[in-house]
Amino acid sequence: MKKFFLNAIILLLTYCSFAQTMGEVNIGQRTIVFNDESRKRPLITEVWYPTTDTLETSDKFFSPFIRNYTVRDGKLPINKLPLVMLSHGTGGGRLTLEWLAYGLAQAGFIVAAVDHWGNTYDNKIPLQFFEFWQRPQDISFVLTALLNNSIFKTAIDQQQIGAIGFSFGGYTVLGLAGAVADVPHMLTYYKTVGKKEIEFPEFPGLSRMLEDSTLIADSKNIPNLKDSRIKSFFAICPGTGAGFSKRQQMKDITAPVYIIGVQADSIVPVEQNARHYNQLIVGSHYYEFAGKVSHYVMLNEAIDEVKKSDPIFADDPSVSRRQVHAKVDSIAVEFFNRNLR
Repeated sequence: MKKFFLNAIILLLTYCSFAQTMGEVNIGQRTIVFNDESRKRPLITEVWYPTTDTLETSDKFFSPFIRNYTVRDGKLPINKLPLVMLSHGTGGGRLTLEWLAYGLAQAGFIVAAVDHWGNTYDNKIPLQFFEFWQRPQDISFVLTALLNNSIFKTAIDQQQIGAIGFSFGGYTVLGLAGAVADVPHMLTYYKTVGKKEIEFPEFPGLSRMLEDSTLIADSKNIPNLKDSRIKSFFAICPGTGAGFSKRQQMKDITAPVYIIGVQADSIVPVEQNARHYNQLIVGSHYYEFAGKVSHYVMLNEAIDEVKKSDPIFADDPSVSRRQVHAKVDSIAVEFFNRNLR
């Protein structure tokens, strides 16, 4: 990502606030740092939730993205609410889908987004772009931490927990649902016909890591990733489809699953990923955006200066990022309302 975008993200992390019109319900926002000492992974987590607190002048700062104001460290809800865990895409971060977190919070959910260690825009560790099994464990660890947290445990309904993710995060939630990847098959695919799919714009040159001895050794000791505490799963443009070729790999998925795809996805092509998952997972629901809607349309909507400096925030003239977000938000809210309440 270009320097302007990195500076913009740093500014966003500094203020962690929104800058557009508020909806009917004020949304609180907090940052918590958890540490999974057993895996040596600091897991910075952002949480959004409905609050009765009002906005202060200090909550209103410039942002490089089009967003809504939130109440920093606002009061938590008195009544227990459903929780949705949110997983970002490759080389992204916990704030790159704030539009989605805000929309779910407006609908009465608590939303917790996790920075996946080594796979964020400002912390790129090559091995972590391949060790896909670390990400579901991140979500499970933070979920446990939130349920035991003295502040949040009284606000979360432990019987109503969902998960949503984009791109690599889309795979992450499917792994939590019970999808079991065939690692040798995946590595062979990426070494041959799928080599272009791992040359991510966020980290070019990754294909050389396929022969890394640590990756090969670690891939032989993948734990059970399914988290039965999570009752419904929503995957947006999920990647890592190369690790799945048989319905048998999805036999442990028993909870509701919804998958979103975009027809013009050049990063994780729908034929090998979103549609492919939908065909393998019995009973899953699927929606696909037609036309020139592409992969990065799911990231936050940026102001014009950012669009000009970084093409991942500029869409085809026929595409309205805001309208795509509104549609995904509507589908996700309806899905979680139906399966978590």
